[in-house]
Amino acid sequence: MQRSLLLCAAVFTSWAATAQGAAGISVTLNNASGEPLPAATAALLNPDSSIALLALSDKEGKVFFGNAAAGTYRIRVTATGYAAHFTPFFTYTANEPLQLSALTLLPDTRTMQEVTVTARKPLIELQPGKTVVNVDAGITNTGTSVMEALEKMPGITVDKDGNISLKGRSGVLVLIDGKQTYLGASELATMLQGMSSNSVSQVELMDIPPARLDAAGNAGVINIKTKKNRQQGFNGNISLAAGQGFYPKFNNSLLLNYRSGKWNFSFNYTLNKVQQFMRLYALRRYFEPDGHTVASMLEQPTFFGGRNTTHNLRAGADYAWSKKTTVGLLLTGTQLARTSGGTNNAAWMNAAGVQDSVIQTESRNNNQFQTGGINLNLRHQFNAKHELSADVDALRYRLDAEQFFENRLLFPGTYREASRAEIPSGINIFSAKADYAAQLPGLRLEGGWKSAHIDTDNEARYQVASGGNWTEDLGRSNHFLYTENIHALYGGAQTKRGRWDLQAGLRYELTHYDARQLGNAAQKDSSFSRTYDGLFPTLLASVDADSVHRFSVSAGRRIDRPAFQKLNPFLVIINKYTFQQGNPYYRPQYTWNWSVEHQYKGKLITGLSYSRTSDYFAQIFPVKENGIILYTEGNLDLLQVWGLSASVQLAPAKWWSLNAQGVFNYKKLEGFVGTQIKRDISQVSLNMNNQFRLGKGWSGELTGFYTSRSQHDLQEIVDPSGQLSAGIAKMVLKEKGTLKLAVRDMLYTQWMKGNTYFQQADEYFKLTRDTRVATINFTYRFGKAIKNSRRGSSAADDEKARVGTGG
Repeated sequence: MQRSLLLCAAVFTSWAATAQGAAGISVTLNNASGEPLPAATAALLNPDSSIALLALSDKEGKVFFGNAAAGTYRIRVTATGYAAHFTPFFTYTANEPLQLSALTLLPDTRTMQEVTVTARKPLIELQPGKTVVNVDAGITNTGTSVMEALEKMPGITVDKDGNISLKGRSGVLVLIDGKQTYLGASELATMLQGMSSNSVSQVELMDIPPARLDAAGNAGVINIKTKKNRQQGFNGNISLAAGQGFYPKFNNSLLLNYRSGKWNFSFNYTLNKVQQFMRLYALRRYFEPDGHTVASMLEQPTFFGGRNTTHNLRAGADYAWSKKTTVGLLLTGTQLARTSGGTNNAAWMNAAGVQDSVIQTESRNNNQFQTGGINLNLRHQFNAKHELSADVDALRYRLDAEQFFENRLLFPGTYREASRAEIPSGINIFSAKADYAAQLPGLRLEGGWKSAHIDTDNEARYQVASGGNWTEDLGRSNHFLYTENIHALYGGAQTKRGRWDLQAGLRYELTHYDARQLGNAAQKDSSFSRTYDGLFPTLLASVDADSVHRFSVSAGRRIDRPAFQKLNPFLVIINKYTFQQGNPYYRPQYTWNWSVEHQYKGKLITGLSYSRTSDYFAQIFPVKENGIILYTEGNLDLLQVWGLSASVQLAPAKWWSLNAQGVFNYKKLEGFVGTQIKRDISQVSLNMNNQFRLGKGWSGELTGFYTSRSQHDLQEIVDPSGQLSAGIAKMVLKEKGTLKLAVRDMLYTQWMKGNTYFQQADEYFKLTRDTRVATINFTYRFGKAIKNSRRGSSAADDEKARVGTGG
């Protein structure tokens, strides 16, 4: 246990304190070719050979021992594939910088047989400026989609429409391997629901991300990092998962990698087949002009059932053009097919609850979601201190939807009306970026440029049944064209001065879009455009007060742009009495985030935060004629959030690891919706994970989360909900295979319910899904298990080793 704690401390120390000129002991490690040797383990030894400090070399081969006491030491260096190296003894004077001569490690000439190295990553890593979740370490992630895995992560909540919030704040930028998807919330939710969590290695949660990442996301950034294998030779793994909730679910994946000489090839395929349901109960009350007396009620129980089949493919190749230059190619593709149908009974009642009429709506939907992408990337190291990387991405989305609605009056009397629609949509994205980094004495500088061009073509062709014949519904049909360009420049600096770590960055972004709604015989042609820009600074300052206390302060400005789909003013039918419409006057929202944090021994982190969002995004629900509710979105005045958070990592026993996080938020919302409205609410979210090492290859997990009464929109309040899940795993087949059994949402409490308040009306809703699922999973790893000696300096750097997957 002591050695594990020392090694964890070594990772942090090596990351945070590599700059030259700081008090401590520095040494550079090279291989026999004179190239930097990353990820080597260096131990600062006392004269009796006991370990005083541990550190890992960074990607430039540098090792730094900070906070070393005065005394006599020597250094022992070990690395996979190299012979151990010892320095002579030397004397160190405390609080002074000491730079030792560079060390060269020689290859281990002993013949190594195939060796299996098993390492257990913690589920959650608390790192400066971010929280890292190692997805495979969570047994209850077995057989889940990425969206289902996100729902259980610290501080994350997902609402009934698939919108993701972080620490109680909506407006999160979701990246995949450091790259934007440029999708709206519903399209992003569709993609994440069809993406297997088994294809993901890590998820990074960042409240105030650095300037090199896009400024979008007022609540921060979620970076989903897919799996990549960097071992020599041919190797891979296969995973098969079958789950049973109310309906069956299957989630399978295959990961292959071949690395030899200058070439590295990778292949990742997942297949996700899911049958699911959703029950939605809504009771809407309409009030008299006094706002208190009930005039009528509308009860709407709804059932939706459907099937999803999703194929995901990622294939890539890297080529080491020279010792300093690497080029890469990555191909990605997704194909999702979804069929669903539903029944909605709309019962109109008087104030006493007596039914006046009942209208039944039958709906059918067929959706096809296809993506294809290509990435070309390059990394060039001019020398050990200067590096250039560049990426070019081209991405194509194709979304095709077919909708059918039929309304029937069940009583009094009878009538029938029906509508159908074809809604094809295409999105083309082209982006290019370049980043440059330089390590100067005591200072690291970085800067870069990025440009993105987005073209969309969205059409909705509606028809209505009239006298048994289908005719065009030109009042609802729509053709929307949208073009957007975003250009960005950024610069950043990082330094260490004694006990202080300082990081600062500034990003400039310029946005321009042109939108056009094509007219028809019933609607006029219209167009609108907008240009806006802004500066987005970030700052992080931290200080080691002593060996156990660390304090940090951070601040940053963020932007959220309206998704282009929400700028489109055409109507979408939800049911006979509920429609959705875009808003062409939607403006971006801007947020300032501030936080103060304290770390105690790296095990307990407490923090205070404040965020202020102007022109904040909110759902708006005007009531139209005949009791129709119109769901739309727009900008309201001001959102302020005060936060208190705590994260703890404990080991109550040698076999038991505990992670727990808690976030308390106090929110104030202001806006004009027919009249000026002010709301405030206090809300709490809790997340707990227990990992158990049971011996003889057995392990277990008990995890859960709870979200109190909460509010993200001015007009909607959501009731408490939560989830409790458990799992058990067993290593088999000489530790090359793993069997897992997991049960999610055992108590079936992951519902979404609450109240929405309209003008002269309100609505209670409750939504339940197929969330209680038992899953069995088998994973088998095959191929060589000998790691290549030239590794990244950490698990994160191993992921970054494929050029172009960074931010």
